[in-house]
Amino acid sequence: MTPVPRGKIGRSATIGAMKATLFVMPGSHPSMAARLMLERKGIDYRRIDLVPVLSKGILRLAGFAGVTVPALRLDGERIQGTGAIARALDVAAPEPPLLPRDPADRAEVEAAERWGDETLQPIARRVIWNILHRDPRGRRSYLEGARLGLPVAVATKTAAPLVYLSKRFNEADDEAIRRDLADLPEVLDKVDQWLDSGVLGGEDLNVADCQIATSLRLLMTLDDVRPAFDGRACRDFALAVVPEYPGYAPAALPADWKQSFAATAVAAE
Repeated sequence: MTPVPRGKIGRSATIGAMKATLFVMPGSHPSMAARLMLERKGIDYRRIDLVPVLSKGILRLAGFAGVTVPALRLDGERIQGTGAIARALDVAAPEPPLLPRDPADRAEVEAAERWGDETLQPIARRVIWNILHRDPRGRRSYLEGARLGLPVAVATKTAAPLVYLSKRFNEADDEAIRRDLADLPEVLDKVDQWLDSGVLGGEDLNVADCQIATSLRLLMTLDDVRPAFDGRACRDFALAVVPEYPGYAPAALPADWKQSFAATAVAAE
């Protein structure tokens, strides 16, 4: 497929004067989606990395109504969530649009965006927190490049309680992960169908591209899950939208949990 463009547009005087601060968490796929959207618009921004769990209090102190990332402060306005951020950016900097202007195309993109937010994004979040709680080897890699105000080695050594709490908050218990892995082939089939129809992966990067590709890229950092992408169009799509994604977690899950896609992965080799 043709790589999805990610380049910045020419910066107008208005865009150049914007003041943007983006609050994120290391390794967070919604945070990465917000970063892609700001870059697509050509808006320079200051990035503040937060620690899971502790982020909730910091966001409240920063004046945000909610406690989730991504959280964007744009010219004094506070916006949270990838969907709200995309729409605010389309108002502040209309070109290039993140949501199609044609009503029919927009409806299809918004349907894919909702699915990415409500179905795919939680799967990626549950699976990674379960794996990082089960096996600490990958924890440091997701912190590389983060601006936490303390050395990565120190953050890694003190991460265990935060990983445990994040696993609990996201209901990432073993039963949920087994269901997620069993459903994964059907989930990836849906992405491939949207790619085939042109809702995703078109010439212009849209909000659904950002929402879905970042979740796929997070899953692709996991040795346990990566084989599910072998031979699929959604693998190339995710790599085109997000060529680099921080983090790597070695296999840590029981082999029988991955039977739903293991046979397909072998056949694709």
